[in-house]
Amino acid sequence: MATGSREYPVLHMALQAFQYVFTLFSALLLGVIGLGFGTVLFLVTAFFLSLGVGVQITVVQRLVLGLITVQGIGLPIIAYTYIKLRPVIRSKLRKFISYPPDTGTFTIGISVPSLREVGIVVLGYASAMGGLVVVASIIRRLVSRFGIETATNQAAEIGMENPEVLLLLIPASFLLIGPGEELLFRGVVQGRIRDYFGPISGVTIASVIFAGIHYPALSGGSVTGKLVGVCALLIPSLILGATYEYTDNIVVPSLIHGAYNATLFTGLYVTVKFSGELSSATGVLSSNWF
Repeated sequence: MATGSREYPVLHMALQAFQYVFTLFSALLLGVIGLGFGTVLFLVTAFFLSLGVGVQITVVQRLVLGLITVQGIGLPIIAYTYIKLRPVIRSKLRKFISYPPDTGTFTIGISVPSLREVGIVVLGYASAMGGLVVVASIIRRLVSRFGIETATNQAAEIGMENPEVLLLLIPASFLLIGPGEELLFRGVVQGRIRDYFGPISGVTIASVIFAGIHYPALSGGSVTGKLVGVCALLIPSLILGATYEYTDNIVVPSLIHGAYNATLFTGLYVTVKFSGELSSATGVLSSNWF
């Protein structure tokens, strides 16, 4: 099929266009499946605990259960499943379309960070926090000038009402949120796109998908406010993608991700616990959690 298609330029172009679209669609679908699978696990577990065992699950417990089932179990399982099924799927596709050959075994680099990679973690974290300062300034100006109603991340919203939850979210950032989300979105989604479009497009497109997938997690505010919040996630997302591409070690962006989130949760806890009222900066912090 591959040789024959080159004899018919229109057919070849159509197949190439299909491969482009299929690559983007499958990358997005992997992210959606990961979150969807984790959500199903959460619902099944919550249903079993509440109706089967008779446990009354509080809002705080739902948040913790969600982190365990989605980031801790769901996303890693989908990432692992994709790696195992990828060779089988690609061999089947080659029987029907001109699908590109494997460039090698698809793997996610995981290792203890070297001293150089520790330096990259520090630099990446500093860059992400610096980007947050810039984004916070831009958002405040947009809000004051256009009256945009900013949205709040649902987990951060729960944390504002229950400050003790934020203390749980700080270690969870390193143990569950960072590793789980990076395995799927950087390791698998970015890797999937990179294989066909190259590293720069892989980092950029995966970052857009990662930021956009957070839209449903935002509550309150206007549609414009939610879109502003999603766009604000692009800077740290690009940094995470670039560090993984550079080091080929998923532990590096996972640590940056965890440290970034932990810093936001710590700042939010201090603000809620000791300030007496939430400032506009708190709204920026809560909308930029990921």
